[in-house]
Amino acid sequence: MRAYSIQNKRAWEYNAYEFWVKQAGAPSDRAEKDLENPVGMLKRYAGYFDTYSGVKIANICGSCGKKAVPLAILGAEVTVFDISQDNRKYALEVAAAAKVRLNYEVCDILEIDLERYGNYFDVVFMEGGVLHYFHDIDEFMGIMRSLLKDSGKMICSDFHPFTKISDILKLEQPAMNYFSTEVFEGEMAHARFYDDDIRRQMPKCSYRKYTVSEIINSVISSGFTLRSFDEHPAWENEKLPGEFTIVADKRRL
Repeated sequence: MRAYSIQNKRAWEYNAYEFWVKQAGAPSDRAEKDLENPVGMLKRYAGYFDTYSGVKIANICGSCGKKAVPLAILGAEVTVFDISQDNRKYALEVAAAAKVRLNYEVCDILEIDLERYGNYFDVVFMEGGVLHYFHDIDEFMGIMRSLLKDSGKMICSDFHPFTKISDILKLEQPAMNYFSTEVFEGEMAHARFYDDDIRRQMPKCSYRKYTVSEIINSVISSGFTLRSFDEHPAWENEKLPGEFTIVADKRRL
């Protein structure tokens, strides 16, 4: 595992289980919400899936299973790939309470077992801010392509690159030159929810943020056919771009 992956793993295993219980509820309570309205729990992402039943989905950096469990309830065969054992514990407890099967692999995304999972999935899906954890976007996209069957689909939703130059999403991360290729240390996503004394002790993550062109060009050069690039407004200011979603199909090389 690479040094920066080890660093990010340390950050994402810092009180993560306790955080999810506090923010999302006890696993049984979360499962009840997922069962009540699984499509609603997917939010805007539901519109990017053609169907669910029997579809093999790789949920990349799937965290606490907030989207994986609803997908499983809807009939998909979901495998979560994530770096945190604490995230796995919470997700599997929610899945058990919802009485659905969830496969959860704790690993560095760049070291996924492609002998087992290569050309296996119908859909690769990620959301909630993933790309900035990887320092080489071309390597990352190449692995995403390798996971998919021929004609498989990638749904990649992430923070809009404009968040490089302004804290549009109020994540309390530093702004920088839009064209910067700098790798930098910053707080993990939910550090801002902790008291200052705990927050100062939390391990930092290692980030590399990308421009719009870097992301789109990497998708294309890695062997995907780009189908759509949708921009979504920021959570608290609909006049600003906050997130985007790319849909792309695996292309035969």
